[in-house]
Amino acid sequence: MKNILIKLKQHPKYDTVINWGKLISIIGSAQIIVQLIGFASGILIIRLLPVQEYAFYTLANTMLGTMTVLADGGIGTGVMAQGGKVWQDRQKMGVALATGLDLRKKFAIGSLAVSVPILFYLLVHNGASWITSILIALALIPAFYAALSDSLLEIVPKLNQTILPLQRNQVEVGVGRLVLLLVTMFIFPFSFVAILAAGISRIWGNVGLRKIVYGMAAQNQEPDPEVSNEILSLVRRILPTSIYYCLSGQITIWLISIFGNTTSLAQLGALGRLSVILTVLSAVISTLIIPRFAKLAQDKYLLLKRFFQIMGLLIGLLSVVIFVVYLFPAPILWLLGDAYKGLPFELLLSIISSCIGLLSGIVFYLYSARGWAMSPVIMIGVNLLTIIVFASLLDLGSLRGVLYFNIGLGLVGLIQTSVFCIYNILVIKNKQHETAQSDSADL
Repeated sequence: MKNILIKLKQHPKYDTVINWGKLISIIGSAQIIVQLIGFASGILIIRLLPVQEYAFYTLANTMLGTMTVLADGGIGTGVMAQGGKVWQDRQKMGVALATGLDLRKKFAIGSLAVSVPILFYLLVHNGASWITSILIALALIPAFYAALSDSLLEIVPKLNQTILPLQRNQVEVGVGRLVLLLVTMFIFPFSFVAILAAGISRIWGNVGLRKIVYGMAAQNQEPDPEVSNEILSLVRRILPTSIYYCLSGQITIWLISIFGNTTSLAQLGALGRLSVILTVLSAVISTLIIPRFAKLAQDKYLLLKRFFQIMGLLIGLLSVVIFVVYLFPAPILWLLGDAYKGLPFELLLSIISSCIGLLSGIVFYLYSARGWAMSPVIMIGVNLLTIIVFASLLDLGSLRGVLYFNIGLGLVGLIQTSVFCIYNILVIKNKQHETAQSDSADL
């Protein structure tokens, strides 16, 4: 036994495996804590809010996601791509971050102008009063304000792989939100109160996050026009795709809020809450894998190997998640309360849809981190055709119909993103081969 251990320690990959094991255990354990706290907060909201109020909460959270994506438009990806080149230079990293934050503030104005009227319409359409709609819109402001900066600020510690302080900050935000919910929700079971609790805790967390970030990036830097142009160049390629993903990613909520009823809307939102377990995987990938993938050399074989390793690992883990949900739907649904206990098959469909969406999203972030952007004409054209086909075949007024619709769209998106990422990796080889041929001709 001792000889086996000695041989293992002498293996050239031993230190690498141990280091990765430590990183994954640190991030995984912290993320489990974060997600357990978030899950507890979500279950508390589901159980305490009346079904109609939870439907309003689902709409508002969906719109917050839309507002955030529109305010980003690819800026976060641009900052990640720029930061991957200069992350070791504190001054240049500070400039890239300051430029990204400045662009996001400008994009936020347009995002608000588009999103708030749509939110008002959907809330009123689903039975909310004008006062309730105004309160919900105002409650979104703190969360939106925090979202403008926190995802950009997190890029710096992720690139530097300064994981522990970042995880600690996320735990503190989660605990703060849970405490606020416990203090307020039993007395004021309203959707706008739950939304406000999340926003306040995120603003508080951003104060601590800035202290972490500006130890690794120079503070008070002015936006750089050259960096801005490079980021905007990527934004122009990504923005149409981001807008499409923003709409298609939430299309099930929009469809059921228009063609269905508040009960189905609340059920869809509650089932989606159970997919929070997947965010542990997403957080590990976005914190550990994507920044490292962004920094990899332009080596076709290395990139292709890493891509298939990431996808193989994810598919294996997500298959286990789906199998567990298939075997034990009743105890999982019990967490949501009696109003949602009769949805075992819908739960399975919801988890499958979330798993496919996670895979597609990870592939998107992998190739975006390399500075690659899919042609929006091809992508949107194919997906619009898919939407028309599935919309004509399925009942979009029912919960099952909307979930099947989401699975179909997710599969098409996963195939598109995977093919595009692999193609761009293979192109690297072609360019290198052409360069080698040119050099041979010159000789």
